[in-house]
Amino acid sequence: MLCLFGVFVALFAQTKGAKQARTAGNQDAPGTQRPDIVQMIGPVVMNQDLRNLPYVAPKVEFEERRLMRYDHTGTAQASAPSGYALSGLKYVQALLKNLWRPTPNMPGPLFTFEGIGDTCGCQPSDSEGDVGPNHYIEAINLTFEIYDKNGNTLSGPTGYNSFFSSLTGTPCANANDGDPYVVYDKEADRWLISDFAFPSFPGNSFYQCIAVSQTNDPVSGGWFFYALQVDPANPTFLGDYPKFGKWNSGGTPAQNAYFLTMNLFNMPIGGFQGVRAYALDRASMLSGNPANAIGFTLGLADVGDSYSFVAATQRTGDPPPAGRDEMVLDIDSPNFGGVTLTQVHARFFHVDFTNPANATFGVGTSHAPNAEISVSGFVDAFTDTTSDLVPQSGTTVKLDTLGDKIMTPVVYQNLAGTESLWADQTVIENYPNGPTAVRWYQFDVTGGNFPATALQQQSWDNAGDGLWRWMPSIAVDENGNTVIGYSTSSTTIVPSIRYAGRLANDPPSNLAQGEAVMFAGVSAQTNGPRWGDYTRTEVDPSDGMSFYHINQYAQSGIWHTRIGKFNFQGGGASPTPTATAAASATATATATATPTPIASPTPRTTPTPRPRPTVPPRP
Repeated sequence: MLCLFGVFVALFAQTKGAKQARTAGNQDAPGTQRPDIVQMIGPVVMNQDLRNLPYVAPKVEFEERRLMRYDHTGTAQASAPSGYALSGLKYVQALLKNLWRPTPNMPGPLFTFEGIGDTCGCQPSDSEGDVGPNHYIEAINLTFEIYDKNGNTLSGPTGYNSFFSSLTGTPCANANDGDPYVVYDKEADRWLISDFAFPSFPGNSFYQCIAVSQTNDPVSGGWFFYALQVDPANPTFLGDYPKFGKWNSGGTPAQNAYFLTMNLFNMPIGGFQGVRAYALDRASMLSGNPANAIGFTLGLADVGDSYSFVAATQRTGDPPPAGRDEMVLDIDSPNFGGVTLTQVHARFFHVDFTNPANATFGVGTSHAPNAEISVSGFVDAFTDTTSDLVPQSGTTVKLDTLGDKIMTPVVYQNLAGTESLWADQTVIENYPNGPTAVRWYQFDVTGGNFPATALQQQSWDNAGDGLWRWMPSIAVDENGNTVIGYSTSSTTIVPSIRYAGRLANDPPSNLAQGEAVMFAGVSAQTNGPRWGDYTRTEVDPSDGMSFYHINQYAQSGIWHTRIGKFNFQGGGASPTPTATAAASATATATATATPTPIASPTPRTTPTPRPRPTVPPRP
């Protein structure tokens, strides 16, 4: 009895101490945790023009059903959710709310252009991309394409199996499987492209494949290739939903890193196992030198009900002050739907590539959050049985909300010493009927301290107009003006691409400039519920004020991708370019250096579908 009582007291004290650490925002001293130091495979140097790469057949993507913190499986609703089919007092309230909706001032897009289509016959699209001074790089599940900034194709689509084929001895050479990420590194004027690779799932060979450009020319300037094992101590763990952040703390070499987070799954037994967080030696990778990664694995007890951690990225404004640690956010994804949540979990990732043993992530051996930020109550966008909730006009097929995580990117901005994090997610209103809304936040992290509460927050539903808004991605320009791109749908419209924004001086906690349509939908998606998995909005580094957004829409029942440019200044009517049709996925990826001129006279014209190769049925 005394032994058991002693154990109880020790556990209580440990739990109490962890809770106090979370509340106070304390940080572990360097050297108090035990990071993994993982040698990355590489570099393998490629000096070849991408347009001359030999063709390597893509792997047929395995993913069919989304991997989640808890397995909310079951039969999706057989009929459309009721949305705002309200009655009585709620109906009157909705009418009054609509009467007060402000006149939208958000300018329409300057132009949009067609991205890569469903050349793999798979779901989801993994629509992802970033913009640099001279290029836009789009990455989807099995290929990427490089455009000039008007939508002309410069190279591609290039398959990841072709791109990473020189990483022999790893699955990056021939077993790439999607979930890509693209980073334009403004300070270095370089590019990063990454995806994950594995021969089979279940299996025991899971890697992240990473390429860093040698120059600012991603087409012909050459690349450095690296491969990183997901978790060497647990080789059967798949690193799913990998996301990157970039951090350069005042130029401090020891804290100069690319950050990589991923969810760990072990099949066929065990399911979700936790989260893996890595810091990659950015300075070494940019120089094409051997590089180490500093990693931490957080198990089930460590993450609780949360997953899908997102590390912050600085894009505009001043860099983080010297010594400022990377910041990582996440939210809970409970086992049951309808739970009202009121916290965003926040952790510091302290990195030291000179003395890697000094690295720390969170608090204590459980890597508990350094702080719990209190926010207005929200409900994750899933029910006990499904997250396929979003209705579409003309079909009973519902789309996945991805409404159980902070979405990428998390934006860090330092404006003359005032530091902020910006983040967003999808929430559901009127649970379980909907619609979904875009919840966004600004957190004041000045001085390197997480706040107790959000500085700004809003569940954006355009004054309750009944549309379902989901799949958001947030960006902030050099003046602190904010834009969020997202998908919209309902029982009366097909999925479309929209965006909303606010100026820095607008009333707080409101996207006061309203909403604009980037691309009106063409059809419902009828071949399955998976939608996008993520979108991306980024600031054009050329002017610090224009935004590029990539998202998906559907045509003839299958997904397509669309990229658009917009800003708060507008610019009058602009033609909507349609990029040159992509080559068949069975052809060698070659192209001339001169982009094909765009000819598309009418804005938002219905694009011609790209050719789809014949693919074998999915396992």
